[in-house]
Amino acid sequence: MTGLRYVYAVCRPFGTPLQAQLTGVGGDPPRLLPHHDLVAVVSHVPEADFAEEPLRAHLEDLDWLTTVARAHQGVIDALTTVATPLPLRLGTVFRDDSGVRSMIEAREENFLRTLDRLEGRVEWGVKVYVEPEPTPKEPATPAPKPASGRDYLRQRRMRTKAQEDLWQRAESFATRLHETLSECAEDSRLHAPQNPTLSGASGRNVLNAAYLVPRAESEEFVERVDRTKDGTPGLRVELTGPWAAYSFAGEETAGEEGA
Repeated sequence: MTGLRYVYAVCRPFGTPLQAQLTGVGGDPPRLLPHHDLVAVVSHVPEADFAEEPLRAHLEDLDWLTTVARAHQGVIDALTTVATPLPLRLGTVFRDDSGVRSMIEAREENFLRTLDRLEGRVEWGVKVYVEPEPTPKEPATPAPKPASGRDYLRQRRMRTKAQEDLWQRAESFATRLHETLSECAEDSRLHAPQNPTLSGASGRNVLNAAYLVPRAESEEFVERVDRTKDGTPGLRVELTGPWAAYSFAGEETAGEEGA
């Protein structure tokens, strides 16, 4: 099959085959491209979509990007069950196999060093949200109107104070939780809080963190997170993973055709 080479990840050679029905970006099954002591996981993609100019245009198309991201993640997830992959950025594309091998050759030392650090480890994500206030039900008897402007201002101050107290508790809780989880992880990363408009999650995100954990210690890490989930009213803790160690890969391979 002709086309450009889409690269999902680099890893060390592994003996367990990938899932027989696994498909990658554009529906093409991923294959292994060995070079020295490393393997690139690649598939073919059409130039009409992934050459430099059309790819740049597609990156502005949220629906297209979502479809590609899901296929990309599906390959990484499958790899994570049989190896320790070093994920590359979404849209990392080369002209041919030779271009992929040249990229590996140029970065071989860094790839091997990073893979040594990530071997046997996975990433867990933890987010803390301040729950949105529930919509009040219509009372059977309407609440009395403020007797005066002073009463109205007092009620407003009380509501504002309650909200400020909740934000303060949330930030203190998130700080303590991050410190606790960092102690039982090998490494951690704090990411910017998620925009609820983009993420679709309800509530205000006050902690968005990733933790690098030995696979063998993941159960203990998950149990530690679970013990915190219902500790503070008005807050929600979400755990995701295990993932390939995206946050700790340190890879900035450009998503463009060439090399």
